[in-house]
Amino acid sequence: MERIFAKSTLREYWEKNPDSEQHLKTWYDTVMSSDWKTPNDVKKTYANASILKNSRVVFNIKGNAYRLVVKFHFEKQWVFIKFIGTHVEYDKIDVNKI
Repeated sequence: MERIFAKSTLREYWEKNPDSEQHLKTWYDTVMSSDWKTPNDVKKTYANASILKNSRVVFNIKGNAYRLVVKFHFEKQWVFIKFIGTHVEYDKIDVNKI
């Protein structure tokens, strides 16, 4: 992928939740080095990722401690961070509307 909007969102989160830092950095590095063209390509790397409608994907971070919701623009190779939070916080949102 060419761009993740915005890494600062991840950084701000791991500064408040230090146990997530290495896991989010690993996710970031993996995504930036990927050349995914479809949601199925994402699943080949992250088998536990949940594919949603509208090119959204939910990733489990640090096992299942945190959830990361992103929207892909595969053609442009862009990723937009829509949500990062605990499993409990995730359960309170509508992932298709955030």
